[in-house]
Amino acid sequence: MTLHIAFDNSYARLPDRFYVRQAPVPVAEPRLLALNEPLARDLGLDPAALGSPEGIAMLAGNAVPEGAEPLAQAYAGHQFGGWNPQLGDGRAILLGEVVDQSGQRRDIQLKGAGRTPFSRMGDGRAWVGPVLREFVVSEAMHAMGVPTTRALSAVATGETIRRERAYPGAVLARVASSHIRVGTFQYFYARNDMEALVALTEHVLQRHYPGVEGAMGLLRAVVDRQARLVAQWMSLGFIHGVMNTDNMAVSGETIDYGPCAFMDAYHPDTVFSSIDAYGRYAYRQQPQVAAWNLAQLATALLPLMGNEAAIPEATEVVQGLAGIYAEEWTRRFAAKLGLDPADPDVQPLATRLLDQMAATWADFTLTFRALAEDGEVPADLAAQPAFQDWRRDWEAKSPDRDAMRAANPAIIPRNHRVEAMIQAAVAGDLAPLDELREALARPFDSDSRFDHLRVPPQEEERVVQTFCGT
Repeated sequence: MTLHIAFDNSYARLPDRFYVRQAPVPVAEPRLLALNEPLARDLGLDPAALGSPEGIAMLAGNAVPEGAEPLAQAYAGHQFGGWNPQLGDGRAILLGEVVDQSGQRRDIQLKGAGRTPFSRMGDGRAWVGPVLREFVVSEAMHAMGVPTTRALSAVATGETIRRERAYPGAVLARVASSHIRVGTFQYFYARNDMEALVALTEHVLQRHYPGVEGAMGLLRAVVDRQARLVAQWMSLGFIHGVMNTDNMAVSGETIDYGPCAFMDAYHPDTVFSSIDAYGRYAYRQQPQVAAWNLAQLATALLPLMGNEAAIPEATEVVQGLAGIYAEEWTRRFAAKLGLDPADPDVQPLATRLLDQMAATWADFTLTFRALAEDGEVPADLAAQPAFQDWRRDWEAKSPDRDAMRAANPAIIPRNHRVEAMIQAAVAGDLAPLDELREALARPFDSDSRFDHLRVPPQEEERVVQTFCGT
């Protein structure tokens, strides 16, 4: 069966200093672990061809399809606040771009595709755990309506990857509106490469923001999308875990699912990332970090906006994130509580509930879904007189429970379930992966087949740290 991909590679037409042209490094014994057939069809690809030996070879990086122009992208970034002038794709290769069935341009990238000039002593590979975590979590996010990169496939490599111990290797085929980051702009700003900054800005405007004009317009558009994206994360109890500027896509999609996690027990200071020792990227910090990152984007764009003369307006744009975020947060939590977002009581009611949940470490997803289903909230929360007072005030508003069920997922990729799925896959059992994929494809449904996946972890099942896998 012949695999045909109609590539049209606009990023590869940018100047050579935007990337390094490089083919993926072949792997020993590629074997398909998961294929996202609906996404394949959206991209105009034949799932049967992708699942054939020819398709698996391409998804593993062992064969470069006709029309592809494989490359590793250059970018810089602030990592945990520390500046690194050169990062780049150290283990990812952009095969090329396709225009999907809806007319949208999409990148197809192989993550774990081998060493590049940006690998910085790394092996350029990925092991099966982070690959399957990103596959499951990114697709769950998509099903919840969150702008996100997506997973086309996961392929085992037949090779051993060394981290703290030996693991089986894997390659993820990731699909994105683009892989252009805040750090991409920082890369050229740090080199005083105004020609490249102009070319990059024009490319991003044409690709992601048609109708928007100029660098200030771009900054305003990115601020708006990021503010709304982070508010949506917050409404789902999602913690990105590593919000470096090189992990913030200017398209407004969630990107780079490394040490990410959904909270079980709610507390605003929750951190999962094993490398976030000081809580820089804790749940409550995400809106502030987004603003900090976008201030770095504003700095990189200043030469195109008029330098010092543009600082007041650029500052106002970045500071405007707080208002956009607050509006979107209120809208999201109004839906979660079945209320009219114009009701002035939405914000205080939501805050009161969250404060009670934090005081009792109530499960985030379970609490909101129980309210939506008129069920029992966690016992410690229900026992609080303050919660009973809150419930009377809230129910006096006659909440719309149909709207609540559409806003509060019944099932999320809980950390202990994801970890159990990974352990099973390492042992050769893909049944838990298939079950999670099926359940999370319809996260707002109440399907009794998956009731066991809704249950919070027992004490011995709790996952307290998540890892990048690099």
